[in-house]
Amino acid sequence: MNASFKVAIKPLLDALRDLAPIVLVILFFQIFVLHQSIPNLPDVLLGFFCVVIGLALFIQGLELALFPIGEKLAYAFAKKGSVFWLLLFAFLLGFGTTIAEPALIAIAGKAADIAAQEGLIGITDVDKSNYANGLRLSVAFSVGLAIFLGVLRILKGWPLPYMIIGGYVMVQILTPFAPEAIIGIAYDSGGVTTSTITVPLVTALGVGLASSIAGRNPVLDGFGLIAFASLLPMLSVMIYGMFILP
Repeated sequence: MNASFKVAIKPLLDALRDLAPIVLVILFFQIFVLHQSIPNLPDVLLGFFCVVIGLALFIQGLELALFPIGEKLAYAFAKKGSVFWLLLFAFLLGFGTTIAEPALIAIAGKAADIAAQEGLIGITDVDKSNYANGLRLSVAFSVGLAIFLGVLRILKGWPLPYMIIGGYVMVQILTPFAPEAIIGIAYDSGGVTTSTITVPLVTALGVGLASSIAGRNPVLDGFGLIAFASLLPMLSVMIYGMFILP
């Protein structure tokens, strides 16, 4: 019973440990710098409790479901030996996980509101919805393409540094030609794609694929897909802005 209790409580303790630095920073500045008490303390405590439970459940979900699913799918595709289906799956996985990213939905909606306020697009709900959906689709397509290229790199054994450096050179070349209003959004889009849904599945896919292919090292070849997923959205959003913004 005691051992079972320790196993059950461990995810909560780990979540508390991970959140402790954030809590300490907030408390320090609230009490010692601002010299203010914490407003709505009962609500804050309830919210903190919900965050701890949510984080613990999320980590458990990754370990029990998303990571094993990604690795098993990679093994299955490698055993099947069909490059076409593997690359198609990689593209659709990148597209599907990104279009569902809560962070991307949030930033696309906020970007649409700001663009409407600044007169860059129409102020109607339809105009803002079209702009936000365009951002989401362009980012999702680019992440799908990024995972496609990342999986192809694992299969072919191409060096990761050269591809990453080449990609960022393209970002710097394209930046002066993109509308100023889209550059910040484009750069942020690279970060919001690597969030709660995309990272676990894509990482598991890369590691599982590298582990199942002879001559590939999971440490050297299995990682790097997330770097592509962060890079290509910058290019795609800037190109999208060049077409739809004045």
